[in-house]
Amino acid sequence: METTDKSEEHSSKKVDEEIVMELEFTPFYRWHHWIRVFSTLALIITGFYISVPFVSPIVNAEPTNFLNAYFRSWHEIFGFVFIAMYIAKTYYFFFSAKDRIEITSFKDVLNLKNWLNQVGYYLLLSKHPKLSGAYNVIQLMAYLFFYIVITGLLLTGLILYANNYHEGFGGLIQGPMKFFEVMFGGLANVREMHHLLMWGVILFIVGHVYMVVFNAVYGKEGNVDTIFSGYRWKRKE
Repeated sequence: METTDKSEEHSSKKVDEEIVMELEFTPFYRWHHWIRVFSTLALIITGFYISVPFVSPIVNAEPTNFLNAYFRSWHEIFGFVFIAMYIAKTYYFFFSAKDRIEITSFKDVLNLKNWLNQVGYYLLLSKHPKLSGAYNVIQLMAYLFFYIVITGLLLTGLILYANNYHEGFGGLIQGPMKFFEVMFGGLANVREMHHLLMWGVILFIVGHVYMVVFNAVYGKEGNVDTIFSGYRWKRKE
């Protein structure tokens, strides 16, 4: 009789538990994310080529072997696409009412219990803590690191751009970029910083993909689906 009661109680809890969809990311956020993903991949590939050319054009007698120029052009094009996404995301982060779920994540940073529970969650020792916003504290720190690195990458990239193009936009930003060039110790240092910061982005990508997959498998809330559909699965009693 006791076993039956427990079984009925368990089935009752299953019936009462409802899975609901909750909107987490707006269409702008999702489009911005994927444009940024493809731009980042293009910048990494073309950046590696500019640093150490790994493809040689077919040798011929005509002056048409402009492979390095093509890679550099695509690097610059996707660089400006990324700058546009960076500006748009920064604006929406602070001023978009629909995307304020991100900025509210900072409420958890000063909560020590939240930190301990989050570390315990990733060590499979505790449940996921309740969040104030879209990200847990570890995710939030990772994104903060990412944006600091991206800011450095864009700044050093613009310094290098201004030293190659002296008219148009390159000429317009040459004065301010010269100030930063001197502050960083010259073009050689700027190029080295640009290359090292790229490795910071690669490190973030590896950690980001791991955390997303971990949350999707262990949390079972459709974390991977969220960036496509915008909705997360929530268990509601």
